[in-house]
Amino acid sequence: MSYKRPDVLFAAFEAVPFIKTGGLGDVGGTLPAALKRAGCDCRVVLPKLDCIPEEYVSKMEHVTDFYMNLGWRNLYCGVETLKYKGVVYYFIDNEYYFKRGGAEYGFYDDGERIAFFSKAVCEFIEYIDFEPEILHCNDWHTALVPVFLREFYMGVPKCAKIRTVYTVHNLKFQGKFSKDMIGSVLGLDDNYTAKSQLTDADAVNFMLGALNYSDVLTTVSPTYAEEICTDFFGEGLNHVYNRRKDILFGILNGIDPKQYDPENDPLIYEPFSADNLEGKTKNKLALQKELGLPERADVPMIGIVSRLTDQKGFDLVNYIMYEILQMDVQVVVLGVGDAQYENAFKYFQSAEPDKMSANICFSNPLSHKIYASSDMILVPSLFEPCGLSQIIAMRYGTLPIVRETGGLKDTVAPYNEYTGEGTGFSFANYNAHELLFTVQEAVALYYDNKEAWNGLVQNAFAADYSWKMSARQYKAIYKELIAQTQAELGISDDEPETETVIEEEPKKTKTGKSSAKKTPEAEETKKPAAKKSSAKKSETAKKPAAKKSTSKKKDVKEE
Repeated sequence: MSYKRPDVLFAAFEAVPFIKTGGLGDVGGTLPAALKRAGCDCRVVLPKLDCIPEEYVSKMEHVTDFYMNLGWRNLYCGVETLKYKGVVYYFIDNEYYFKRGGAEYGFYDDGERIAFFSKAVCEFIEYIDFEPEILHCNDWHTALVPVFLREFYMGVPKCAKIRTVYTVHNLKFQGKFSKDMIGSVLGLDDNYTAKSQLTDADAVNFMLGALNYSDVLTTVSPTYAEEICTDFFGEGLNHVYNRRKDILFGILNGIDPKQYDPENDPLIYEPFSADNLEGKTKNKLALQKELGLPERADVPMIGIVSRLTDQKGFDLVNYIMYEILQMDVQVVVLGVGDAQYENAFKYFQSAEPDKMSANICFSNPLSHKIYASSDMILVPSLFEPCGLSQIIAMRYGTLPIVRETGGLKDTVAPYNEYTGEGTGFSFANYNAHELLFTVQEAVALYYDNKEAWNGLVQNAFAADYSWKMSARQYKAIYKELIAQTQAELGISDDEPETETVIEEEPKKTKTGKSSAKKTPEAEETKKPAAKKSSAKKSETAKKPAAKKSTSKKKDVKEE
Protein backbone atom coordinates (compact mmCIF):
# COMPACT_ATOMS: atom_id res chain seq x y z
CA MET A 1 0.00 0.00 0.00
CA SER A 2 1.36 3.39 -0.97
CA TYR A 3 0.38 6.53 0.87
CA LYS A 4 0.52 8.37 -2.47
CA ARG A 5 -3.09 7.30 -3.16
CA PRO A 6 -5.20 6.76 -0.05
CA ASP A 7 -7.71 3.92 -0.23
CA VAL A 8 -10.79 5.24 1.58
CA LEU A 9 -14.07 3.63 2.57
CA PHE A 10 -16.65 6.36 3.19
CA ALA A 11 -19.44 5.15 5.51
CA ALA A 12 -22.71 7.06 5.69
CA PHE A 13 -26.42 6.39 6.11
CA GLU A 14 -27.45 8.53 3.15
CA ALA A 15 -26.07 9.82 -0.14
CA VAL A 16 -27.73 11.39 -3.16
CA PRO A 17 -29.16 10.18 -5.49
CA PHE A 18 -29.91 7.04 -3.47
CA ILE A 19 -30.99 8.31 -0.02
CA LYS A 20 -31.44 11.84 1.25
CA THR A 21 -33.14 13.40 4.26
CA GLY A 22 -30.81 16.36 4.80
CA GLY A 23 -27.39 17.88 4.17
CA LEU A 24 -25.57 14.62 4.95
CA GLY A 25 -27.10 13.15 1.81
CA ASP A 26 -25.58 15.92 -0.30
CA VAL A 27 -22.16 15.36 1.28
CA GLY A 28 -22.34 11.58 0.86
CA GLY A 29 -23.20 11.97 -2.79
CA THR A 30 -20.62 14.60 -3.76
CA LEU A 31 -17.55 14.44 -1.49
CA PRO A 32 -16.49 10.89 -2.51
CA ALA A 33 -16.41 11.91 -6.19
CA ALA A 34 -14.32 14.96 -5.26
CA LEU A 35 -11.94 12.75 -3.26
CA LYS A 36 -11.60 10.49 -6.29
CA ARG A 37 -10.77 13.47 -8.49
CA ALA A 38 -8.18 14.54 -5.89
CA GLY A 39 -6.40 11.22 -6.25
CA CYS A 40 -8.00 8.97 -3.61
CA ASP A 41 -9.59 5.61 -4.31
CA CYS A 42 -12.76 6.42 -2.41
CA ARG A 43 -15.67 3.98 -2.19
CA VAL A 44 -18.93 4.41 -0.30
CA VAL A 45 -20.95 2.01 1.87
CA LEU A 46 -24.67 2.66 2.53
CA PRO A 47 -27.63 0.71 3.90
CA LYS A 48 -29.89 -0.75 1.22
CA LEU A 49 -33.00 1.08 2.37
CA ASP A 50 -36.22 0.48 0.47
CA CYS A 51 -36.50 4.19 -0.32
CA ILE A 52 -33.70 3.84 -2.90
CA PRO A 53 -35.25 4.42 -6.35
CA GLU A 54 -35.85 1.28 -8.38
CA GLU A 55 -33.77 2.64 -11.27
CA TYR A 56 -30.69 2.13 -9.08
CA VAL A 57 -31.79 -1.04 -7.29
CA SER A 58 -32.30 -2.80 -10.62
CA LYS A 59 -28.68 -2.12 -11.58
CA MET A 60 -27.11 -3.42 -8.36
CA GLU A 61 -25.03 -6.58 -8.48
CA HIS A 62 -24.74 -9.11 -5.68
CA VAL A 63 -21.27 -9.32 -4.15
CA THR A 64 -21.68 -11.77 -1.27
CA ASP A 65 -23.74 -12.63 1.80
CA PHE A 66 -22.86 -13.91 5.25
CA TYR A 67 -24.17 -14.14 8.81
CA MET A 68 -22.94 -11.85 11.56
CA ASN A 69 -23.32 -11.72 15.34
CA LEU A 70 -24.95 -8.67 16.95
CA GLY A 71 -25.22 -9.25 20.67
CA TRP A 72 -27.05 -12.59 21.00
CA ARG A 73 -28.39 -12.37 17.41
CA ASN A 74 -27.04 -14.16 14.34
CA LEU A 75 -28.12 -12.01 11.39
CA TYR A 76 -28.10 -12.22 7.61
CA CYS A 77 -26.09 -9.57 5.80
CA GLY A 78 -26.07 -9.19 2.02
CA VAL A 79 -23.78 -6.91 0.01
CA GLU A 80 -24.75 -5.33 -3.32
CA THR A 81 -22.70 -2.96 -5.45
CA LEU A 82 -23.22 -0.29 -8.07
CA LYS A 83 -20.86 2.07 -9.82
CA TYR A 84 -22.30 5.57 -10.19
CA LYS A 85 -20.47 8.48 -11.83
CA GLY A 86 -17.15 6.71 -11.40
CA VAL A 87 -17.58 5.92 -7.68
CA VAL A 88 -18.14 2.37 -6.38
CA TYR A 89 -21.04 2.13 -3.91
CA TYR A 90 -21.69 -0.86 -1.64
CA PHE A 91 -25.12 -1.46 -0.11
CA ILE A 92 -25.62 -3.48 3.08
CA ASP A 93 -28.80 -5.55 2.77
CA ASN A 94 -31.08 -6.86 5.53
CA GLU A 95 -34.79 -6.53 4.86
CA TYR A 96 -35.81 -6.84 8.50
CA TYR A 97 -33.88 -3.67 9.38
CA PHE A 98 -34.01 -1.73 6.12
CA LYS A 99 -37.33 -2.57 4.46
CA ARG A 100 -39.57 -0.23 6.44
CA GLY A 101 -42.07 1.21 3.98
CA GLY A 102 -39.82 3.83 2.45
CA ALA A 103 -38.86 5.64 5.68
CA GLU A 104 -35.25 6.11 6.79
CA TYR A 105 -35.62 6.78 10.52
CA GLY A 106 -38.14 7.04 13.30
CA PHE A 107 -38.57 3.42 14.37
CA TYR A 108 -38.60 1.94 17.88
CA ASP A 109 -35.46 -0.08 17.08
CA ASP A 110 -33.40 2.62 15.33
CA GLY A 111 -30.53 2.00 17.74
CA GLU A 112 -30.43 -1.70 16.82
CA ARG A 113 -30.73 -0.91 13.08
CA ILE A 114 -27.83 1.54 13.24
CA ALA A 115 -25.73 -0.87 15.31
CA PHE A 116 -26.33 -3.61 12.71
CA PHE A 117 -25.24 -1.33 9.88
CA SER A 118 -22.14 -0.15 11.76
CA LYS A 119 -20.97 -3.67 12.54
CA ALA A 120 -21.73 -4.83 9.00
CA VAL A 121 -19.46 -2.05 7.69
CA CYS A 122 -16.57 -3.63 9.63
CA GLU A 123 -17.54 -7.22 8.80
CA PHE A 124 -18.01 -6.89 5.04
CA ILE A 125 -14.46 -5.60 4.51
CA GLU A 126 -13.34 -9.26 4.73
CA TYR A 127 -15.52 -10.16 1.76
CA ILE A 128 -14.69 -7.50 -0.86
CA ASP A 129 -11.78 -6.97 -3.23
CA PHE A 130 -10.87 -3.65 -1.63
CA GLU A 131 -8.54 -3.06 1.31
CA PRO A 132 -9.25 0.37 2.81
CA GLU A 133 -6.55 2.22 4.68
CA ILE A 134 -9.00 4.83 5.98
CA LEU A 135 -12.55 4.41 7.23
CA HIS A 136 -14.30 7.78 7.09
CA CYS A 137 -17.47 7.75 9.22
CA ASN A 138 -20.22 10.37 9.42
CA ASP A 139 -22.64 11.43 12.16
CA TRP A 140 -24.27 9.13 14.71
CA HIS A 141 -25.42 6.60 12.10
CA THR A 142 -21.86 5.30 11.69
CA ALA A 143 -20.47 6.34 15.06
CA LEU A 144 -20.19 2.73 16.25
CA VAL A 145 -17.91 1.75 13.36
CA PRO A 146 -14.68 2.93 15.09
CA VAL A 147 -15.85 1.23 18.30
CA PHE A 148 -16.59 -2.15 16.67
CA LEU A 149 -13.43 -1.93 14.56
CA ARG A 150 -11.25 -1.50 17.62
CA GLU A 151 -13.03 -3.95 19.88
CA PHE A 152 -13.77 -6.85 17.52
CA TYR A 153 -11.72 -6.62 14.33
CA MET A 154 -8.10 -5.94 15.23
CA GLY A 155 -7.39 -9.63 14.63
CA VAL A 156 -8.66 -9.44 11.04
CA PRO A 157 -5.70 -8.79 8.69
CA LYS A 158 -7.66 -6.46 6.38
CA CYS A 159 -8.90 -4.40 9.35
CA ALA A 160 -5.86 -4.30 11.63
CA LYS A 161 -4.16 -1.35 9.89
CA ILE A 162 -7.25 0.76 9.18
CA ARG A 163 -7.29 4.29 10.64
CA THR A 164 -10.57 6.10 11.31
CA VAL A 165 -11.75 9.64 10.57
CA TYR A 166 -15.04 10.75 12.12
CA THR A 167 -16.99 13.78 10.87
CA VAL A 168 -19.83 15.41 12.80
CA HIS A 169 -22.34 17.20 10.59
CA ASN A 170 -25.01 17.71 13.25
CA LEU A 171 -23.90 17.51 16.88
CA LYS A 172 -27.46 17.76 18.15
CA PHE A 173 -28.30 14.20 17.09
CA GLN A 174 -25.96 11.87 18.98
CA GLY A 175 -27.71 8.50 19.04
CA LYS A 176 -28.65 8.12 22.70
CA PHE A 177 -30.34 4.90 23.81
CA SER A 178 -30.92 2.76 26.89
CA LYS A 179 -27.85 1.40 28.65
CA ASP A 180 -29.29 -2.08 28.11
CA MET A 181 -28.04 -1.89 24.52
CA ILE A 182 -24.43 -2.21 25.71
CA GLY A 183 -24.89 -5.92 26.30
CA SER A 184 -27.98 -6.98 24.37
CA VAL A 185 -27.05 -5.30 21.09
CA LEU A 186 -23.43 -4.14 21.15
CA GLY A 187 -22.07 -7.21 22.92
CA LEU A 188 -19.83 -5.12 25.18
CA ASP A 189 -21.42 -5.70 28.58
CA ASP A 190 -18.30 -7.38 30.00
CA ASN A 191 -15.98 -4.75 28.54
CA TYR A 192 -15.56 -2.04 31.16
CA THR A 193 -13.19 0.07 29.06
CA ALA A 194 -15.62 0.19 26.15
CA LYS A 195 -18.60 0.85 28.42
CA SER A 196 -16.87 3.81 30.04
CA GLN A 197 -16.23 5.41 26.63
CA LEU A 198 -19.77 4.82 25.34
CA THR A 199 -21.95 5.80 28.28
CA ASP A 200 -23.19 9.25 29.12
CA ALA A 201 -25.12 9.51 32.40
CA ASP A 202 -27.82 6.83 32.14
CA ALA A 203 -27.59 6.28 28.38
CA VAL A 204 -25.36 4.77 25.77
CA ASN A 205 -24.21 7.52 23.40
CA PHE A 206 -23.10 6.31 19.97
CA MET A 207 -21.45 9.61 19.04
CA LEU A 208 -19.51 9.72 22.31
CA GLY A 209 -18.02 6.35 21.35
CA ALA A 210 -16.82 7.66 17.99
CA LEU A 211 -15.30 10.77 19.56
CA ASN A 212 -13.33 8.59 21.94
CA TYR A 213 -12.26 5.86 19.51
CA SER A 214 -11.51 7.68 16.23
CA ASP A 215 -8.00 8.66 15.14
CA VAL A 216 -9.03 12.05 13.73
CA LEU A 217 -12.14 14.15 14.39
CA THR A 218 -13.49 16.66 11.90
CA THR A 219 -16.49 18.88 11.58
CA VAL A 220 -17.81 20.95 8.72
CA SER A 221 -16.29 24.40 9.22
CA PRO A 222 -13.31 25.91 11.06
CA THR A 223 -15.44 28.23 13.18
CA TYR A 224 -17.80 25.44 14.22
CA ALA A 225 -14.78 23.36 15.24
CA GLU A 226 -13.95 26.12 17.73
CA GLU A 227 -17.56 26.64 18.83
CA ILE A 228 -18.23 23.00 19.75
CA CYS A 229 -15.46 23.19 22.35
CA THR A 230 -17.69 25.59 24.34
CA ASP A 231 -20.63 24.86 26.64
CA PHE A 232 -23.17 26.67 24.48
CA PHE A 233 -22.45 24.85 21.21
CA GLY A 234 -20.96 21.61 22.55
CA GLU A 235 -24.27 19.80 23.26
CA GLY A 236 -22.75 18.16 26.33
CA LEU A 237 -19.73 16.79 24.44
CA ASN A 238 -17.47 19.85 24.58
CA HIS A 239 -15.35 18.19 27.29
CA VAL A 240 -14.44 15.43 24.83
CA TYR A 241 -13.64 17.88 22.05
CA ASN A 242 -11.44 19.90 24.40
CA ARG A 243 -9.60 16.76 25.51
CA ARG A 244 -8.97 15.74 21.88
CA LYS A 245 -8.58 19.23 20.41
CA ASP A 246 -5.18 18.38 18.92
CA ILE A 247 -6.83 15.98 16.44
CA LEU A 248 -9.90 18.15 15.70
CA PHE A 249 -10.14 19.89 12.31
CA GLY A 250 -12.80 22.05 10.67
CA ILE A 251 -13.18 21.51 6.92
CA LEU A 252 -15.90 23.33 5.02
CA ASN A 253 -18.51 21.40 3.11
CA GLY A 254 -18.76 22.18 -0.57
CA ILE A 255 -21.39 21.96 -3.26
CA ASP A 256 -21.50 20.45 -6.71
CA PRO A 257 -21.09 23.49 -8.98
CA LYS A 258 -22.70 21.62 -11.86
CA GLN A 259 -25.91 21.17 -9.86
CA TYR A 260 -26.11 24.88 -9.07
CA ASP A 261 -25.02 26.53 -12.30
CA PRO A 262 -27.06 29.56 -13.42
CA GLU A 263 -25.78 29.15 -16.98
CA ASN A 264 -27.07 25.57 -17.28
CA ASP A 265 -29.70 25.11 -14.56
CA PRO A 266 -32.77 23.49 -16.17
CA LEU A 267 -34.95 24.41 -13.17
CA ILE A 268 -34.73 28.20 -13.55
CA TYR A 269 -36.57 30.41 -16.01
CA GLU A 270 -33.63 31.94 -17.85
CA PRO A 271 -29.88 31.18 -17.91
CA PHE A 272 -27.55 33.94 -16.77
CA SER A 273 -24.02 34.55 -15.53
CA ALA A 274 -21.81 37.17 -13.92
CA ASP A 275 -21.42 38.70 -17.37
CA ASN A 276 -25.13 38.55 -18.17
CA LEU A 277 -27.18 39.84 -15.25
CA GLU A 278 -30.13 40.65 -17.49
CA GLY A 279 -31.06 36.99 -17.19
CA LYS A 280 -31.20 37.29 -13.39
CA THR A 281 -33.68 40.15 -13.71
CA LYS A 282 -35.83 38.04 -16.06
CA ASN A 283 -35.84 35.29 -13.44
CA LYS A 284 -37.10 37.73 -10.81
CA LEU A 285 -39.94 38.94 -13.04
CA ALA A 286 -40.93 35.37 -13.90
CA LEU A 287 -40.97 34.29 -10.25
CA GLN A 288 -43.03 37.34 -9.27
CA LYS A 289 -45.56 36.38 -11.94
CA GLU A 290 -45.66 32.74 -10.81
CA LEU A 291 -46.18 33.67 -7.15
CA GLY A 292 -48.68 36.47 -7.79
CA LEU A 293 -46.42 39.30 -6.64
CA PRO A 294 -46.26 42.67 -8.44
CA GLU A 295 -43.84 42.35 -11.37
CA ARG A 296 -41.18 44.92 -10.51
CA ALA A 297 -37.57 44.60 -11.58
CA ASP A 298 -36.51 47.46 -9.32
CA VAL A 299 -37.68 46.05 -5.97
CA PRO A 300 -35.17 44.03 -3.90
CA MET A 301 -36.31 40.45 -3.32
CA ILE A 302 -35.30 38.72 -0.08
CA GLY A 303 -35.42 34.94 -0.27
CA ILE A 304 -35.69 32.37 2.53
CA VAL A 305 -35.10 28.69 1.75
CA SER A 306 -34.90 26.80 5.02
CA ARG A 307 -36.37 24.58 7.68
CA LEU A 308 -38.56 26.87 9.77
CA THR A 309 -37.15 26.22 13.25
CA ASP A 310 -35.61 28.07 16.19
CA GLN A 311 -32.14 26.84 15.22
CA LYS A 312 -32.45 28.66 11.90
CA GLY A 313 -33.14 31.97 13.65
CA PHE A 314 -36.82 32.34 12.85
CA ASP A 315 -37.69 33.63 16.29
CA LEU A 316 -35.67 36.71 15.29
CA VAL A 317 -37.28 36.91 11.85
CA ASN A 318 -40.76 36.57 13.32
CA TYR A 319 -40.07 39.42 15.73
CA ILE A 320 -39.02 41.94 13.07
CA MET A 321 -40.91 40.77 9.95
CA TYR A 322 -43.50 43.54 10.29
CA GLU A 323 -40.72 46.14 10.22
CA ILE A 324 -39.03 44.47 7.24
CA LEU A 325 -42.30 44.63 5.33
CA GLN A 326 -42.54 48.37 5.98
CA MET A 327 -39.64 48.75 3.55
CA ASP A 328 -40.08 48.63 -0.23
CA VAL A 329 -39.11 44.97 -0.56
CA GLN A 330 -40.57 41.59 -1.44
CA VAL A 331 -40.01 38.49 0.73
CA VAL A 332 -40.32 34.97 -0.69
CA VAL A 333 -40.32 32.07 1.79
CA LEU A 334 -39.94 28.36 1.03
CA GLY A 335 -39.84 25.77 3.79
CA VAL A 336 -41.61 23.69 6.40
CA GLY A 337 -41.01 23.34 10.12
CA ASP A 338 -42.51 24.49 13.40
CA ALA A 339 -46.19 25.39 13.20
CA GLN A 340 -45.66 28.77 14.88
CA TYR A 341 -43.38 29.93 12.06
CA GLU A 342 -45.44 28.38 9.28
CA ASN A 343 -48.52 30.18 10.61
CA ALA A 344 -46.61 33.44 11.11
CA PHE A 345 -45.49 33.56 7.50
CA LYS A 346 -49.02 32.73 6.32
CA TYR A 347 -50.29 35.62 8.41
CA PHE A 348 -47.74 38.06 7.00
CA GLN A 349 -48.70 36.96 3.48
CA SER A 350 -52.37 37.67 4.19
CA ALA A 351 -51.46 41.04 5.70
CA GLU A 352 -49.08 42.09 2.89
CA PRO A 353 -49.95 40.04 -0.22
CA ASP A 354 -47.98 42.38 -2.50
CA LYS A 355 -44.82 41.98 -0.44
CA MET A 356 -44.84 38.45 0.95
CA SER A 357 -45.16 35.01 -0.62
CA ALA A 358 -45.21 32.15 1.91
CA ASN A 359 -44.70 28.74 0.30
CA ILE A 360 -45.02 26.30 3.19
CA CYS A 361 -43.74 23.21 1.43
CA PHE A 362 -40.53 21.73 0.06
CA SER A 363 -39.93 22.08 -3.66
CA ASN A 364 -36.51 21.62 -5.22
CA PRO A 365 -37.48 23.40 -8.47
CA LEU A 366 -38.88 26.36 -6.56
CA SER A 367 -35.76 26.55 -4.39
CA HIS A 368 -33.60 26.93 -7.50
CA LYS A 369 -35.93 29.66 -8.80
CA ILE A 370 -35.71 31.56 -5.50
CA TYR A 371 -31.90 31.36 -5.43
CA ALA A 372 -31.76 32.60 -9.04
CA SER A 373 -34.36 35.37 -8.65
CA SER A 374 -33.61 36.86 -5.23
CA ASP A 375 -31.24 39.71 -4.56
CA MET A 376 -30.59 38.59 -0.98
CA ILE A 377 -30.97 35.34 0.97
CA LEU A 378 -31.68 35.43 4.71
CA VAL A 379 -29.81 32.93 6.96
CA PRO A 380 -29.84 34.28 10.57
CA SER A 381 -29.12 30.96 12.33
CA LEU A 382 -28.60 30.55 16.06
CA PHE A 383 -25.93 28.00 15.13
CA GLU A 384 -24.93 26.57 11.77
CA PRO A 385 -22.25 23.88 11.46
CA CYS A 386 -21.69 24.76 7.80
CA GLY A 387 -24.84 25.76 5.93
CA LEU A 388 -25.43 25.39 2.22
CA SER A 389 -28.07 28.04 1.47
CA GLN A 390 -25.58 30.90 1.58
CA ILE A 391 -23.11 28.99 -0.63
CA ILE A 392 -25.76 28.07 -3.19
CA ALA A 393 -27.08 31.64 -3.20
CA MET A 394 -23.68 33.08 -4.07
CA ARG A 395 -23.48 30.76 -7.10
CA TYR A 396 -26.48 32.71 -8.43
CA GLY A 397 -25.15 36.17 -7.50
CA THR A 398 -27.56 36.42 -4.56
CA LEU A 399 -26.08 38.12 -1.50
CA PRO A 400 -26.44 36.33 1.86
CA ILE A 401 -27.49 38.09 5.06
CA VAL A 402 -26.14 35.85 7.83
CA ARG A 403 -25.29 35.69 11.49
CA GLU A 404 -21.59 35.26 12.23
CA THR A 405 -21.62 31.68 13.44
CA GLY A 406 -20.14 28.39 12.22
CA GLY A 407 -19.87 27.98 8.48
CA LEU A 408 -21.83 31.18 7.85
CA LYS A 409 -18.96 33.18 9.29
CA ASP A 410 -16.40 31.17 7.30
CA THR A 411 -18.12 31.52 3.93
CA VAL A 412 -19.63 35.02 3.86
CA ALA A 413 -17.30 38.02 3.92
CA PRO A 414 -19.23 41.07 5.25
CA TYR A 415 -19.48 44.19 3.09
CA ASN A 416 -16.75 46.76 3.71
CA GLU A 417 -18.01 50.17 2.64
CA TYR A 418 -14.47 51.58 2.44
CA THR A 419 -12.87 48.93 0.22
CA GLY A 420 -15.92 47.45 -1.52
CA GLU A 421 -14.87 43.99 -0.39
CA GLY A 422 -17.33 41.35 0.72
CA THR A 423 -19.78 38.77 -0.54
CA GLY A 424 -22.76 39.63 1.67
CA PHE A 425 -23.82 41.10 4.99
CA SER A 426 -23.50 39.80 8.54
CA PHE A 427 -24.31 40.54 12.17
CA ALA A 428 -22.62 39.15 15.27
CA ASN A 429 -25.07 38.95 18.18
CA TYR A 430 -28.22 36.88 18.28
CA ASN A 431 -30.47 39.90 18.46
CA ALA A 432 -33.57 40.68 16.39
CA HIS A 433 -32.84 44.35 15.86
CA GLU A 434 -29.23 43.72 14.99
CA LEU A 435 -30.63 41.52 12.22
CA LEU A 436 -33.09 44.25 11.24
CA PHE A 437 -30.34 46.89 11.00
CA THR A 438 -28.32 44.55 8.77
CA VAL A 439 -31.30 44.00 6.45
CA GLN A 440 -31.87 47.77 6.33
CA GLU A 441 -28.19 48.28 5.47
CA ALA A 442 -28.45 45.81 2.60
CA VAL A 443 -31.66 47.31 1.23
CA ALA A 444 -30.24 50.85 1.45
CA LEU A 445 -27.13 49.79 -0.49
CA TYR A 446 -29.32 48.14 -3.14
CA TYR A 447 -31.26 51.36 -3.71
CA ASP A 448 -28.60 54.01 -3.11
CA ASN A 449 -25.31 52.61 -4.46
CA LYS A 450 -25.76 50.32 -7.44
CA GLU A 451 -22.05 50.36 -8.22
CA ALA A 452 -21.15 48.99 -4.79
CA TRP A 453 -24.03 46.50 -4.94
CA ASN A 454 -22.98 45.16 -8.32
CA GLY A 455 -19.41 44.84 -7.04
CA LEU A 456 -20.63 42.59 -4.21
CA VAL A 457 -22.64 40.54 -6.71
CA GLN A 458 -19.50 39.99 -8.78
CA ASN A 459 -17.59 39.01 -5.65
CA ALA A 460 -20.28 36.47 -4.81
CA PHE A 461 -20.14 34.96 -8.30
CA ALA A 462 -16.35 34.64 -7.99
CA ALA A 463 -16.43 32.82 -4.63
CA ASP A 464 -15.43 29.17 -5.03
CA TYR A 465 -17.00 26.73 -2.59
CA SER A 466 -16.75 23.59 -4.66
CA TRP A 467 -15.37 20.44 -3.05
CA LYS A 468 -11.93 20.82 -4.62
CA MET A 469 -10.08 22.45 -1.72
CA SER A 470 -11.99 20.52 0.96
CA ALA A 471 -11.17 17.21 -0.75
CA ARG A 472 -7.48 18.12 -0.68
CA GLN A 473 -7.69 18.91 3.02
CA TYR A 474 -9.25 15.54 3.74
CA LYS A 475 -6.65 13.85 1.56
CA ALA A 476 -3.86 15.52 3.55
CA ILE A 477 -5.34 14.06 6.75
CA TYR A 478 -5.66 10.60 5.20
CA LYS A 479 -2.06 10.65 3.99
CA GLU A 480 -0.74 11.68 7.39
CA LEU A 481 -2.62 8.84 9.11
CA ILE A 482 -1.38 6.30 6.56
CA ALA A 483 2.17 7.58 6.91
CA GLN A 484 1.92 7.05 10.67
CA THR A 485 0.76 3.49 10.14
CA GLN A 486 3.57 2.78 7.70
CA ALA A 487 6.13 4.28 10.06
CA GLU A 488 4.89 2.05 12.88
CA LEU A 489 5.22 -0.98 10.59
CA GLY A 490 8.62 0.07 9.26
CA ILE A 491 7.37 0.47 5.70
CA SER A 492 9.22 3.03 3.56
CA ASP A 493 8.16 4.44 0.21
CA ASP A 494 10.80 6.24 -1.77
CA GLU A 495 8.69 6.90 -4.85
CA PRO A 496 8.41 10.59 -5.82
CA GLU A 497 5.33 12.35 -4.52
CA THR A 498 2.60 12.43 -7.14
CA GLU A 499 -1.03 13.39 -7.20
CA THR A 500 -3.43 12.56 -9.96
CA VAL A 501 -6.15 15.16 -10.16
CA ILE A 502 -8.92 14.13 -12.51
CA GLU A 503 -10.25 17.37 -13.91
CA GLU A 504 -13.69 17.54 -15.47
CA GLU A 505 -13.79 18.65 -19.07
CA PRO A 506 -15.15 22.14 -19.75
CA LYS A 507 -18.80 21.92 -20.65
CA LYS A 508 -20.76 24.00 -23.10
CA THR A 509 -23.28 26.48 -21.76
CA LYS A 510 -26.70 27.02 -23.22
CA THR A 511 -25.18 29.84 -25.26
CA GLY A 512 -22.51 27.51 -26.66
CA LYS A 513 -19.61 29.10 -24.77
CA SER A 514 -17.21 27.16 -22.60
CA SER A 515 -17.91 27.62 -18.89
CA ALA A 516 -14.38 26.71 -17.83
CA LYS A 517 -12.40 29.42 -16.05
CA LYS A 518 -8.66 29.55 -15.71
CA THR A 519 -7.84 29.71 -12.03
CA PRO A 520 -4.57 29.08 -10.22
CA GLU A 521 -4.31 25.72 -8.49
CA ALA A 522 -5.24 25.99 -4.86
CA GLU A 523 -2.37 25.02 -2.64
CA GLU A 524 -2.95 21.84 -0.68
CA THR A 525 -3.60 22.57 2.96
CA LYS A 526 -0.92 21.06 5.15
CA LYS A 527 -2.32 19.66 8.34
CA PRO A 528 -0.27 18.93 11.43
CA ALA A 529 0.29 15.29 12.16
CA ALA A 530 -2.77 13.68 13.68
CA LYS A 531 -1.98 11.91 16.90
CA LYS A 532 -2.94 8.38 17.68
CA SER A 533 -6.33 7.70 19.12
CA SER A 534 -6.46 8.03 22.87
CA ALA A 535 -9.16 5.39 23.13
CA LYS A 536 -8.05 2.58 25.36
CA LYS A 537 -7.84 -0.86 23.81
CA SER A 538 -9.53 -3.46 25.89
CA GLU A 539 -8.65 -7.11 25.94
CA THR A 540 -11.51 -7.86 23.59
CA ALA A 541 -9.75 -5.84 20.91
CA LYS A 542 -7.17 -8.59 20.62
CA LYS A 543 -9.62 -11.40 20.13
CA PRO A 544 -9.35 -13.29 16.85
CA ALA A 545 -11.82 -12.48 14.11
CA ALA A 546 -15.27 -13.98 14.24
CA LYS A 547 -15.62 -17.07 12.10
CA LYS A 548 -16.46 -16.26 8.52
CA SER A 549 -19.52 -17.43 6.69
CA THR A 550 -19.07 -20.23 4.21
CA SER A 551 -20.85 -18.20 1.53
CA LYS A 552 -18.82 -17.78 -1.62
CA LYS A 553 -16.94 -14.55 -2.03
CA LYS A 554 -17.58 -12.53 -5.17
CA ASP A 555 -15.46 -9.63 -6.38
CA VAL A 556 -16.97 -6.24 -7.07
CA LYS A 557 -17.41 -5.74 -10.76
CA GLU A 558 -15.86 -2.50 -11.90
CA GLU A 559 -17.75 -1.02 -14.80
